[in-house]
Amino acid sequence: MALDSDTLAQLCATLRRFVDEQLIPAEAEVSETDAIPDRLLMQMRDLGLFGLTAPESYGGLGLTMEEEVMAVFELGRAAPAFRSVFATNVGIGMQGIAIDGTDAQKAAYLPRLASGELIGSFALTEPDVGSDAGAVKATARREGDSYVLNGTKRFITNAPYAGLFTVMARTDPDSRGAAGVSAFAVEAGTPGLSTGKPEKKMGQQGAHVCDVIFEECRVPASALIGGVEGQGFKTAMKVLDKGRLHIAAACVGLSERIIDDMLDYAVTRRQFGKSLAEFQLVQAMCADSRAEAYAARCMVLDAARKRDAGQDVSVEASCAKMFASEAVGRIADRNVQVHGGNGYIREYRAEQLFRDARLFRIYEGTTQIQQIIIAKAMVAQTRVRLGL
Repeated sequence: MALDSDTLAQLCATLRRFVDEQLIPAEAEVSETDAIPDRLLMQMRDLGLFGLTAPESYGGLGLTMEEEVMAVFELGRAAPAFRSVFATNVGIGMQGIAIDGTDAQKAAYLPRLASGELIGSFALTEPDVGSDAGAVKATARREGDSYVLNGTKRFITNAPYAGLFTVMARTDPDSRGAAGVSAFAVEAGTPGLSTGKPEKKMGQQGAHVCDVIFEECRVPASALIGGVEGQGFKTAMKVLDKGRLHIAAACVGLSERIIDDMLDYAVTRRQFGKSLAEFQLVQAMCADSRAEAYAARCMVLDAARKRDAGQDVSVEASCAKMFASEAVGRIADRNVQVHGGNGYIREYRAEQLFRDARLFRIYEGTTQIQQIIIAKAMVAQTRVRLGL
């Protein structure tokens, strides 16, 4: 563990206060303006949120996976847009370099990512390539001491204001599989790199995504993460395993927040001469929500501890991400139902959190992709057990 139990408890308490006193009260403002206020970004930097998982030697807190999910349980209680702005640095925007980068790459980027001076972004998804990381079509051809990148990346979180992109591109044109994919650290402002217009989304206003376009974008050979071609898919999988546990923890945090909102409304709202909480069908929705949130929390903690112990948790991460993201969707839906007509009105926040929660089932690998990962592993393990 990076922190002793008392320090971790203090950190979680500080994050809970920040969420309750600063983030949740600003949700309506962020939803209307589609922007995180500068005052909150500054507070996030001051709290060290951009560097939760960066190594201490590079200015971060160096949290373990278990400590990270404990922190995200708290931070996830606010509308997801707040988490998105710093969590890309904590997770997929930083981890490719932190896990597989060269010493020079780590020294150049990790301190700036950890401080929030530099915003990281993970450029994997393409117009025709979503969850299949091995099917990347963007290319990177070697020319002397440089690589020249071409291709388009789609739905890239934080791309409009990112200073650094972790880019997956194909360095072996003769290989159509994962072996031909490499990872690059590409700085914003590099000639040939441009971003598209930010997308208008169903939910999570304040968290921005757009296309990232590479047109004869020349980067030095030193931009190749790890200095070895053909390792990009492996890097992406390492990043996504960790990222899926982070997302699952965020789903738990949001689930628990929504349950609090649901109960506050059910206890105080009166119908037929008594509070909604006294009606058994409403109680059933609350109870189902609590059981699902508890199960998701246990799954995330178990997988996080196994990862910290050095175990391969690809299946556990997929299980946790799939279950937690599906659960928060059901819980958000029940919250709208308990609120009745008020649940459809923006003032009560239930409708916003319902829309926000929907994306969790899609990014960092859809539910269907998680099912495939889990099932393939089960079949493979069974064949080994049966000696087939």
